[in-house]
Amino acid sequence: MSNNSFTPTPKHFVAPLEETPLVAIDAVNVGERPSNLWIDAWRDMRRRPMFWISAVIILLVIVVALFPTLFTSVPPNDNCQLSNSNGGPTSDHLLGFTKQGCDVFSRLVHGTSTSLSVGIIVTILTTVLGILFGAFAGFYGGWLDSILSRAGDIFFSIPYILAAVVIMSVFSAYRNVFIISLAIGIFAWPATARVLRAEILRVKNSDYVMAARATGVTNFRILVRHVLPNSIAPVIVVTTISLGAAIVAEATLSFLGVGLPNSTMSWGNDISAAQVDLRTAPQTLIYPSLALSITVLAFIMMGEVIRDALDPKARAQR
Repeated sequence: MSNNSFTPTPKHFVAPLEETPLVAIDAVNVGERPSNLWIDAWRDMRRRPMFWISAVIILLVIVVALFPTLFTSVPPNDNCQLSNSNGGPTSDHLLGFTKQGCDVFSRLVHGTSTSLSVGIIVTILTTVLGILFGAFAGFYGGWLDSILSRAGDIFFSIPYILAAVVIMSVFSAYRNVFIISLAIGIFAWPATARVLRAEILRVKNSDYVMAARATGVTNFRILVRHVLPNSIAPVIVVTTISLGAAIVAEATLSFLGVGLPNSTMSWGNDISAAQVDLRTAPQTLIYPSLALSITVLAFIMMGEVIRDALDPKARAQR
């Protein structure tokens, strides 16, 4: 073969620029709506009927708790006449009377604020404690994680209903909304702490966290400004569901006789007082039980909707 021979270079075909516009690939649609986790979650939730049903029920419960006189003008404990004991509904008393002759509907309305107050206080307490323990344990790790996690395991191993029964029995002379909320909340926070710790362990190794650390940002500032905001979504779900569980816990303690005093209007006290009259006057038990069940169900439904909305995989499967 001659040394002057050569292999011809293959020709490459290049399409004309007008046939392959770069606009379709490189252009940025400036008119597109901005999106992030929370915006996508809201767009998903507002399309689900379960969200609106639970939201309406929760809003109604809050309005009843704040403004009970808008729904009834009958005093809950005044004008109770034994002649009306376990009486049926009348035009002025839509749900009948209790065994003491008090209006069932009025007690139901005025008892809403007590049950909801306990649920809110317990939720605030468990959320604050859970965030403190879970955030510091998950972010700093080491010996601090060991101490805080073991403390959470100790509290988690104690059923909070049983612990609340003991506390309320010891402080029987000081039974009020704050004491019963403290008795429930001080043993109910480990679940929130565990969820947040697991999420922070996942988030703290992200690129933006390492970038912030490389620029000299302090660990506490990284935790507050970067890690915690991106780890809080599961806590919101747990908090929403735990509010309903706290209302059930208050009703359970009152039903057992170690909750709020009998003079305090709450759904748990009304259920406890009406259990002996289930056969003769079932309405005194059914109505507060329905109010309790519907309220708790609304918070659980809301928690389920928020959980699905904040999970991109769950949104993609629907």
